[in-house]
Amino acid sequence: MYRVLITDDLSTAGLKILQETPGVEVVNRSGKHTPEQVREFLQDVDGIIIRSATKLTPEILKDQPRLKVIVRAGVGVDNIDLPAATREGIVVMNTPAGNTTSTAEQAMALLLAMARNIGPAAASMKAGKWDRKSFTGTQLAGKTIAVVGLGRIGLTVARRCIAFEMKVLGYDPFLSEERARAEGIELYRDIDDLVGKCDFLTVHTPMTPETEGLINAARIAKMKKGVRLINGARGGIIDEKALFDAIQSGHVAGAALDVFVDEPPKDWGLAQLPQVLATPHLGASTDEAQELVAVEAAEIITGFLVRNEVRHAVNMAPITAAEMIDMQPYLDLGRRLGLFMSQFTKGGVRGVRLQFKGEAASKKTKLISNAFAAGLLSKALADNVNIVNADMLARERGIEIKEELSHEVGDFSTLISATIQTDDGESTAAGTIFGKQFLRLVRVDQFHLDAYLDGCLLLYKHIDKPGVIGFMGNICGKHEINIAHMALGRERNEPGGDAIAVLNLDNEPDDETLAEVSAHQAVTSVQLVKLPKAGEPLPWLVSR
Repeated sequence: MYRVLITDDLSTAGLKILQETPGVEVVNRSGKHTPEQVREFLQDVDGIIIRSATKLTPEILKDQPRLKVIVRAGVGVDNIDLPAATREGIVVMNTPAGNTTSTAEQAMALLLAMARNIGPAAASMKAGKWDRKSFTGTQLAGKTIAVVGLGRIGLTVARRCIAFEMKVLGYDPFLSEERARAEGIELYRDIDDLVGKCDFLTVHTPMTPETEGLINAARIAKMKKGVRLINGARGGIIDEKALFDAIQSGHVAGAALDVFVDEPPKDWGLAQLPQVLATPHLGASTDEAQELVAVEAAEIITGFLVRNEVRHAVNMAPITAAEMIDMQPYLDLGRRLGLFMSQFTKGGVRGVRLQFKGEAASKKTKLISNAFAAGLLSKALADNVNIVNADMLARERGIEIKEELSHEVGDFSTLISATIQTDDGESTAAGTIFGKQFLRLVRVDQFHLDAYLDGCLLLYKHIDKPGVIGFMGNICGKHEINIAHMALGRERNEPGGDAIAVLNLDNEPDDETLAEVSAHQAVTSVQLVKLPKAGEPLPWLVSR
């Protein structure tokens, strides 16, 4: 039974989905909690759904062995420490679609209300005054607006601005020029080329180290005198002090803000300026948005727990349930190759090169690389290593994993080859998939062979001469070790050269057996490798 924790208010529609999903138990603790309480709650659950009230810090997330997934019912994940979650191997997902329309409409409402002085005019009427002259505004038609960030919300805002007959300029480093033209947006790649050409500017980027202070004093100074700014994304994308100073100086005519660095603000000076229209983070505060994000969050977390589906992840590659079924043998192959290399190679690892050939090259190779890294590191680290945190942990240890892809089919329809550079030299292992589930080891260094990639493997390098195989059979028989399969590989297709044998054993040999094998004059090295049993499920996505 998977347990899902709720610590913030979630609509009944979202709760209903969770409660009606077989195999899922809801732990509803919505309300105010101390960090210590949240940490304690997480000890016993597989996943958590939060909104903006719950903060998940490194201290809360550390050493939570059961927790596998965090879902933010909303777009922003700035209340989740992503590096900490990733380090702990926890998938973080958000719900980008649920509040798109409501948040875009809030931005439009702010734009219109600011342009027409709706807020102060309404306050004047409530004070019993009929003052038309003090609240003369400006129309939107014919004006130019810059939309900074053209994701779901930014594009939705841009379309509505076009409907108001505005000229729309856009800044986004990822949107294609073809898509921008199709949307009627004049696209800019350099924000400094954009800011001086607009009458209004609205921001719709996530809050990251790169976007914090994106609209700063220097960029505000480049803007037209009388420009008006809107922020319905995240506090701090527009520098609050710089904005305050620019409004006070008269350079900026007004601002409409739904978000602040501190919520509620510790310093109310900016919000209380007469030129500023401020609202208390209402972007997603509609009945429709609350229900949509709750439903989406519930569907995302149940899809992950029940079907191994990863949707809208912010710290790993997304993958559908169908893709996961298709990918599982490739992930398993990657992980087993990593486990194999972690035991077969000697010396500190300096770098890894993974080659994907044939069908493997058409898969989500980044996930396979992460699976390999998880296998490679699992024997050396006490951390919970999985496909979420393996790449981070490898990079922290100076291990760079490079990928090479080739769609050409060679001897095998799919082939994954791993070459590791260590302090002692270079080692290579390659594996393939027979059918849809049978994993095979087909290369070890310069030797080509066909061994089962599961269970207990005894590898010995030797001089290819008569009697060695019989000797191995006698030793295993003497110690009551059953040989399930044997694979041989020769350096050249003739006797007398270097060779390798891989024995798949039903029971593990003891030190005495290994010593006897090593003592044979033709044997040059002996290595025992322990892998998961055939068909054993991947450990990362099953209940712990």
